[in-house]
Amino acid sequence: MPKLKLGIPKGSLEDATLSLFAQAGWNISTRSRNYFPSVDDPELSCALVRPQEMGPYIARGTLDLGLTGLDWIMETEADVVPVCDLLYSKSTDAPARWVLVVAQGSPVQAIEDLHGKKVATELVGFTRRYLAARGIDASVEFSWGATEAKVVEGLVDAAVEITETGSTIRAHGLRIVCDLLQTHTQLIANRAALADPWKKAKIEQIALLLQAALAARHSVMLKMNIPDNSKEAIMALLPSLNAPTVSPLYGSEWLAVETVVDRNLVRGLIPTLKAAGAQGIVEYELRKLV
Repeated sequence: MPKLKLGIPKGSLEDATLSLFAQAGWNISTRSRNYFPSVDDPELSCALVRPQEMGPYIARGTLDLGLTGLDWIMETEADVVPVCDLLYSKSTDAPARWVLVVAQGSPVQAIEDLHGKKVATELVGFTRRYLAARGIDASVEFSWGATEAKVVEGLVDAAVEITETGSTIRAHGLRIVCDLLQTHTQLIANRAALADPWKKAKIEQIALLLQAALAARHSVMLKMNIPDNSKEAIMALLPSLNAPTVSPLYGSEWLAVETVVDRNLVRGLIPTLKAAGAQGIVEYELRKLV
C-alpha cells in the first residue's frame, strides 16, 4: 500500500497540531523519545520534525507533506509548494509576529538606526536579507535562545524575536521598534508528491479536512423553536451560511429552525432571539465545516 510521509512540527506547535488532526479525523499518538508517531490511517506515516527543518526535508523528498511556519519557509528558502494556510497556534489563532526589540533606553527608534549595530535572532537568514534590501549595514548573529536577555544584558544592541501578544517582551523591559514579518502555519508539499496522482489526492483530502476543522472552531450550530407568526421577524435576526433550515412542528403552529452562526455573535444573539419569541434554543459545537 502506498504511504504519504507527513511531518508534524515538534515543539510549541506539536500539541495544537495533534489536536487539529484529531478534530479533522486522524488520531496521531506520540511517545516519549520516539520521533515517529503512530496514526490510525494506513495510508500515512508520520515523523516529528523541528519546524526550522521542515522545509528542507520536504524540498528534498524525505517528507511529502508537513506543517511549519511561513517564517521558517522564508528563512530556509526551501523549494516547497504551499498547499494552504492554517491559522492556528499554540495559544491563539492570531498570527505571530517577528519584531525588532531594543532596551527601553536604546537610541534605536527605527530600523534605519541599526547601522553599525549588533542584532541577535534565530531568524538569521531572513533578517540579513531584510536589512540588506534596505541598505542597512548591521551585524546579525544567531541566537540559541534567551534572545531577549541578551538585549537586557547589553550583549547585543537589538533582537529580532517572535511574539504573539508582546507581553513577554514587555515583561523583560524591552521595547518593540517595528514588525518585520507576520507569520502563520502553512501546509506545504513536495513538488514530486503533488505530481503523483495518488499522493496529490491524499494531500487534498488532508488539506480539506484540516481547513474544515479550523473553520468549525469559529462557528456553532443554533437550534430553536419559533412561533409561525414571528417567523419573518426572527429570520431577520438570524445570520447563516446560506439560509436557516426551517421545518414545521407536527400538529403545531410552531417551527423548528437551525442555522450556523459565528460563535462570537452567540452571546448577544441568544437573548435577542428569546426576546423575539424563540424557545428551546440549543447551541452545538461543530467538528467540521466545509
